[in-house]
Order: sequence, then C-alpha cells, then structure tokens
Amino acid sequence: MSEYANKKTRGAFIAAVFAMQGFGILAGGIVSLITSAAFDHAFPAPTYEQNAAASTVPQADYVWRIILMFGAIPAAMTYYSRMKMPETARYTALVAKNAKQAASDMAKVLQVEIEAEEEKIEEISETQFGLFTKQFARRHGLHLVGTAVCWFLLDIAYYSSNLFQKDIFSAIGWIPPAKTMNAVHEVYVVSRAQTLIALCGTVPGYWFTVALIDHIGRFAIQLMGFFFMTVFMFALAIPYHHWTLKANRIGFLVMYSLTFFFANFGPNATTFVVPAEIFPARLRSTCHGISAAAGKAGAMVGAFGFLYAAQSTDPAKTDAGYPPGIGVKNSLIVLGCINFFGMLFTLLVPESKGKSLEELSGENEEDSSSGNEASANRTVPI
Repeated sequence: MSEYANKKTRGAFIAAVFAMQGFGILAGGIVSLITSAAFDHAFPAPTYEQNAAASTVPQADYVWRIILMFGAIPAAMTYYSRMKMPETARYTALVAKNAKQAASDMAKVLQVEIEAEEEKIEEISETQFGLFTKQFARRHGLHLVGTAVCWFLLDIAYYSSNLFQKDIFSAIGWIPPAKTMNAVHEVYVVSRAQTLIALCGTVPGYWFTVALIDHIGRFAIQLMGFFFMTVFMFALAIPYHHWTLKANRIGFLVMYSLTFFFANFGPNATTFVVPAEIFPARLRSTCHGISAAAGKAGAMVGAFGFLYAAQSTDPAKTDAGYPPGIGVKNSLIVLGCINFFGMLFTLLVPESKGKSLEELSGENEEDSSSGNEASANRTVPI
C-alpha cells in the first residue's frame, strides 16, 4: 500500500489497512458471543462453586474450537485475491530487476502507456547497498532501532492490557468472580466486556488515526499516543484502591478504554505505518519485518510477564500454580514506565508526512552520488 499510494494520502491508506484489524476484533468478539450464548443456552451447567466438575460440560470443548476455526475464513478469503495482486513497480524494478514487468504493472494501475527503461534500472542498481553495510547503518541504523524498539515497547504494554483484560475486570469487580459462573457462561461474560472496550476505545482510535495522520503527522500521533498511555496507566495504577471501589468502576472503565483509544490513535497504528515508508524499496519489507518481529517479541514479554507479575503479593490469593507477583497496581506502574520509554525512542523516528518514499529513504541521493544528476528522478513517481 505504501508503494501504490501517493505521498499526500499515503499515511491514511496504510493506516486504513491496519484499521481493518479493529473490525476483525469486533467480528471475533461477536463470533465468541454468539457461540458461547448458544452453547450456554443449549447445555445449562451449575457454577464452579456449586459443582466444579459439572461446571464445564463436555460440549464446552467445541466452543473454543469453533471460535478459533472462524479465523480461517478471512484468511481463505484474502488468499486468492493476494495471489492475483501484482507486486509494486518499485519492487519489481529495483529488487526483481524486471523493468518490463514493472512498466506493464504500472500501465495497468495508472491506465497509461509506460516505456520500460532497463538501462536506468541497471544504473540505479549499481548504487544500492545491503542491510549489513556501513551505508545502511549511517543512513537508517537509528531509524531501524527507533521503529523496532518502539514496536517492542508498545506491544509489551498493549498485549499485556489486551490479553489480561479478564483479570483486570475481575480485580475491579466489573465482571463476577470466575467461581460464580460455569465455563461457557464465563466465555460469554468476558467476550461481552472485551467487545464493549473494543467498540468504545479500540475501533474509534484506529479511525481517528486514518482521518488525521496526513494532517498532524506520524511523529506527533505516536508521541501523543505514548504520552497519554503513560498518563492513563499511572492514573489507573497510583490510586488503584480508589478504582476497585464499586462506585468508581465506571470511571476505571472510561480510563481503561482511553488507554486503548490512544494506543490505536497512537503507536499501535504508527509503528505499523512508519517502517513501511522510511526505508529503501529493496529493504523496506525486511526492515518492516524486523520491526514487526521486535513487536512480537514484546508481545511475548508482555503476555508471559504480566501473567506472572500481576499475581497477588499474597501467596494465598495467587492463581493455582503461580508464585506471588507484584500485583496489578505495580504491574500497571511498570507498563506506564514502558510507555514513557516509548516516548523517548520515538525521537529516533523521522516524520514521513508529505514526503515521497525516495526522499524518505534517500534513494534519490544515492542516484545523485553516482555522478549522474539526471538519475535522481528515475524511480517511478507514485
């Protein structure tokens, strides 16, 4: 998308691709709600505290399988269309070195005749550098550190909050204790709570980014998002006992929803957008992949770390099989600190608003440095 879009609306187009994740989250919640409601109605069961063994009916084993299998449907739907989608002209020309195919693909997209200029591709190729070179380190080393570390730090906080909403909601008493429900009904209650948070905070945040990213810029949105995530995490954590009181639960949920809003109207969107813009065409997907892989490493740290850290400091109150942790309050403080460091590493990431991909990656400079001034504009101006 970054290589097909024009520089004025490129941010909105890439962010819109990412924002579809929000509809996927809602769809997943709806599938979970429908499936669990149907099984809960069809196969009534006592609560866990009434009869622990009978609270999980044998048919409950189908619930998670059905929900999980629904995820194959969108994957299958996109597979065929992606196979038919041509590679971008930049990739075909600069990486695959196929000028004729690049010209043909661009002619189909722009509906104009484009002449293949193979000799220009050869001249440009002579100035290219690889990922593990001094030229890359000098031009884009700090950029890659910035995009990778920001994505890593974001996903620690984002996935911690996302995956353990159930524990946080239970801790403040918004959803009943697990022992007062049967297994299938618990799936329904948790799905309802998570879908509500997604509807009120997550999805609007995505589309605020789409609407404003090409007006206020990627840097400002990412810095602002990390800042407000830090503020709201501390605002939830420091007076934590205040939020656990029944009268203050709605306030907690509002604040908690705002952390998701500013994650998506913030770094969760921009960490996806920026690596797709600022690196050279021949290394763009590689650097985006490195940044994304750092994010998934952060997700693993967040998922397993929060699972242990959020356990009560009282050994008698921990989940079965887990050692005492630092508690939800201190875990939220740690996440707030992580978001603060995300603000600092955002300073390494350049602003890409309103600039062509060649300006951002310095590919035009490479062409000029080869001694042929005319080659500075030889890449396809999309």
